[in-house]
Amino acid sequence: METERHSDPHDVFAWIDDSTRRRDRAGLTRRVQVRGPRPNVIDFGGNDYLGLTRHPDVVHAVADASLTWGAGSTGSRLATGTTEVHVELERELAEFTGAEAALVFSSGYLANLGAVTVLARPGTLIASDAFNHASLIDGYRLSGADVIDTEHADPQALERVLAAREQQRAVAVTESVFSVDGDLVDLRAVLDVCRRQGAGLLVDDAHGFGVIGERGEGAVTAAGLAGSPDVVTTITLSKSLGAQGGAVIGPRRVVDHVMNMARSFLFDTGLAPASAAGALAALRVLRAEPDRPARTRAVAVALAERLTAAGLPVTEAQAAVVSVRGPSAAQTAQWAENCLADGVKVACFRPPSVPDRFSRIRLTSRADLTEAEIDRAIDVVVKHSPW
Repeated sequence: METERHSDPHDVFAWIDDSTRRRDRAGLTRRVQVRGPRPNVIDFGGNDYLGLTRHPDVVHAVADASLTWGAGSTGSRLATGTTEVHVELERELAEFTGAEAALVFSSGYLANLGAVTVLARPGTLIASDAFNHASLIDGYRLSGADVIDTEHADPQALERVLAAREQQRAVAVTESVFSVDGDLVDLRAVLDVCRRQGAGLLVDDAHGFGVIGERGEGAVTAAGLAGSPDVVTTITLSKSLGAQGGAVIGPRRVVDHVMNMARSFLFDTGLAPASAAGALAALRVLRAEPDRPARTRAVAVALAERLTAAGLPVTEAQAAVVSVRGPSAAQTAQWAENCLADGVKVACFRPPSVPDRFSRIRLTSRADLTEAEIDRAIDVVVKHSPW
């Protein structure tokens, strides 16, 4: 597309105005939505899957850690940023998932960057599911590895790519539950392919941890892959645990290597002790109340079934995410805005955030949602549907 001309040659950022106008015309402009501490809407757009971010045990743990450790960690994890809280959280995460070790980062995004860049160097092939998250893709770019996208959630396509490779080393990278449509990949089949072809496996379990499995131990553990020497998992602490941060979980030698080599760990200020304490408290609530994951999944199934019955194009509920396609980016954005104005917050996904270019509204279930709130959400979404 031809860019617009500007009369002032010294306006070095004039191209931004051109980009903004094109984005506006395509209905793809995003704006920050500010909320108060107690929003007067029913939240079906956030990722607090287990309803723990306001749990009394979690909130009190955050407050106590702030009073004990202060507002921040004061430095990188290898300098002054590792506290007793971080070490305890890592120990309990590894124990809960059946892994040898865990390493906590200040965000799930940085955990993915760290894991990818350390496991895939130049001369390595990354076989990436075509729908993988942006944080994984950014890790590929930083790693210098060769990357081939494989067809979404297709172990046979993955095997063809790995079998045809020229590189000696290879890593398959996939999410367990994909964030756009909430579909669950067959991790057992993926690992079987990797083992036949001599490749490692990196699984982003951000949307599976806390939701999938009898105890919410995550999709990797639920698939029987816990403790595997060739599987590395990343998670976020900001979804099911309602806090903030991320972690790399897996074989101790891999986790130790990540700790020593991952720049997003080495040169980043450590996760605030208060956030680590909140995640630890949430993990302990999950262990004490193992019915929460099942309730989250049941809410998602109810949402999907009732929206489907209303004639909307809805994805199957396999975890906590339920997506409904919209006719266009602009109409989908308006759909979400109308729902918000009517008291129900839903997420809106538009290009380039969606790999298949189809815009969607997305509803996320929570373990603490009431039947009345579910009824209200269904009524509002159907009422404002552009279909």
